[in-house]
Amino acid sequence: MWIVSLAATIAAALVLTFLLAIATNNREFYERYYNWLLWVNVVIAGLLVLVIAGAGLRLLVRVARGQFGSRLLLRLAGIFALVGLLPGVLVYTVSYQFVSRSIESWFDVRVEGALDAGLNLGRGTLDALVNDLAGKTRLAAERLAESGERARPLALERVREQLSAQEAAVLGSAGQVLASAGTAGIGGVLAPERPSATLLRAARTSRVTTQLEGLDDDAIGQGADAGPAPQPRMRAVALIPSTSFSLGAEDNYLMITQLLPAQLAANALAVQSAYREYQQRSLAREGLRKMYIGTLTLTLILAVFGAVLLAVTFGNRLARPLLLLAGGVREVARGDLSPKAVFASRDELGGLTRSFAQMTQQLADARALVERTVSELEAARTKLQTILDNMSAGVIVFDPAGRIDSINPGATRILRLPLSAYVGRGLAEVPGLEGFDAMLAQRFEQLEVGPEVGERDQWQDSFELKSTVPDRDAVTLLVRGAQLPGAARLTVFDDITELVSAQRAEAWGEVARRLAHEIKNPLTPIQLSAERLQHKLAAKLDGPDEAVLVKSVATIVTQVQAMKQLVNEFRDYARLPAAQLAPLDLNALVGEVLGLYAQAQEAGRLHVELAEALPLIEGDATQLRQVVHNLTQNALDAVAEQPGGRVHLRTEGVHSVAGVQGLQGEKEGWRAVRLIVTDNGPGFSERVLKRAFEPYVTTKTKGTGLGLAVVKKIADEHAARVRLFNLPGLPAADGGAATAGGAQVSLSFSKILSRQGEAGRPAETAVASH
Repeated sequence: MWIVSLAATIAAALVLTFLLAIATNNREFYERYYNWLLWVNVVIAGLLVLVIAGAGLRLLVRVARGQFGSRLLLRLAGIFALVGLLPGVLVYTVSYQFVSRSIESWFDVRVEGALDAGLNLGRGTLDALVNDLAGKTRLAAERLAESGERARPLALERVREQLSAQEAAVLGSAGQVLASAGTAGIGGVLAPERPSATLLRAARTSRVTTQLEGLDDDAIGQGADAGPAPQPRMRAVALIPSTSFSLGAEDNYLMITQLLPAQLAANALAVQSAYREYQQRSLAREGLRKMYIGTLTLTLILAVFGAVLLAVTFGNRLARPLLLLAGGVREVARGDLSPKAVFASRDELGGLTRSFAQMTQQLADARALVERTVSELEAARTKLQTILDNMSAGVIVFDPAGRIDSINPGATRILRLPLSAYVGRGLAEVPGLEGFDAMLAQRFEQLEVGPEVGERDQWQDSFELKSTVPDRDAVTLLVRGAQLPGAARLTVFDDITELVSAQRAEAWGEVARRLAHEIKNPLTPIQLSAERLQHKLAAKLDGPDEAVLVKSVATIVTQVQAMKQLVNEFRDYARLPAAQLAPLDLNALVGEVLGLYAQAQEAGRLHVELAEALPLIEGDATQLRQVVHNLTQNALDAVAEQPGGRVHLRTEGVHSVAGVQGLQGEKEGWRAVRLIVTDNGPGFSERVLKRAFEPYVTTKTKGTGLGLAVVKKIADEHAARVRLFNLPGLPAADGGAATAGGAQVSLSFSKILSRQGEAGRPAETAVASH
């Protein structure tokens, strides 16, 4: 950059010197390009000042930052600049005085005074001629107004001859020529030249006005470049007084054009030209002086610039190895261990930079190894965190002080509490987990003091977590705890509520089998004995006693029948036979069962919507008939006491991607066949909803609570998915406003058959109803 700047500066100085020499010997060239030369000098000088200022500022910044070697560069630059500046300033001062005094002596003040006096004399003579012509023109206009319109041409010619004018003309209010008299015209023009609007306004205001033409600067300059100039002349325009009393009469003007005497015009032009030339040369004198002074100033700046440039160049050459080493040390201190530059020399400084580069490379290799190890550890940590995030079990890690250190989403999902907001705080501070925290503290303390048999570094226990939300059932947790290094504690827990529910259902099945065996046998003898007593004693008793007997026997028989029905339901639940799967048309089965609910359909409480062209499924007709009956009856019971209650039963098919693309009707085109029963009743409470498929869980005042339990067992036998949930709201039966509440039970069959009876593949994923 410094070499390019120096070359550009030398080239600019040579060009300016050449132009200065040409301007000194060629006045016209100098006058034409004076401004351009001046501004080029200013621009070059400004650029040099900016370069020097930038270099000095850069050096000062390096000194302020404490960069190694910057003070040495500053000292060298100052010494060289001082050596170049002192002689330059001396030469500049002497040259400035010499140029100023020499150029001033080239011009004489007396010549300038004589030219001014001659110019003033010529102007006075011309003004006298112009004023004389104005007075004569005004008098002629008054005489012309007294003559009539018809005699005006003759009067106009007479006026021209009296005034010895070249041309006389009568003009209208807009300057148009109404009449004229004179030669063929000035300059060969046949018609007189129309005066300007400014001249007419002046004549209207002051009654008469004059104008001197052919002696201005444009006319003189035009004569040298564009051929012979127009002959100087005087023009006078006077307002002709109006003799009409009409308000709309237009003004007329008399215009007299008279040529200046040839000798007088020549002398005036000569004096004016000489004065202009003298002024131009005087201006050139000042510009020439400025040009010389500007060139001297530029030379001084060039000298200082060269000195500073040499200082910076030599200083950089001397301090470059040290600066290179200092920069490398700073980069290493910032953590940049990239390969460092080496100074190409065979001296000690070059060897020092090479040794430093080798040391830096060794440090870079060591850091790369550490970063690779950290990356592997981070990858392992990320993998572990991903596993924890996707675990179904909940994980909580406590620090040595017993505060929550980290949790996974499974813990938040199982406990249904925003545990993330309590990180760094104790588990007892979470609402509803005070008992859970006390249990964990007790078990960890027991593990430390006296572990049970089989417990070494971990323990396992179950805990029933009571919910603080109304109508929400308790959650049964299987909790495992372990000690971590650093006195930290790990707690892992699973929600085994479903498992407990399944165990409870199994226990109910065993109870049902025993009840069916122990209770059913004596029921028939009891009923027969009561009926026999009535048969034997009814004829022997009178009216009131007979009525009591009949009523008592009827009560016994009714209760025995109820007991038999209960026992039969327990028997069916406990000894549900294995499903005999066969091709089955779900729509036909539903239509058959709903024949028992014709009255509900006619009353508008049951609506049926069966999808067309559904594929066959694999199912047990007897068991599925019971499923349809249980679901329909439960839904009708739910809306029995509700005005506008409605049950909607429908079937639908779920297509796979291949079925959507055109294989509909084949087994590959179906994923599932679904049976959906919806009602707009009160729905299920959250406590009942969680245990709806357990035996003896019901919302009805009458019933055993085995309906949905049987549906769940039959669905499991058919590898079908049953889902139960509450609805936010359903349309009213009359199409009015929506009503809140309602429940929906859906049963999805994934074992699909084609219409020819070929077994289809079950869907890979269970289909959820929406």
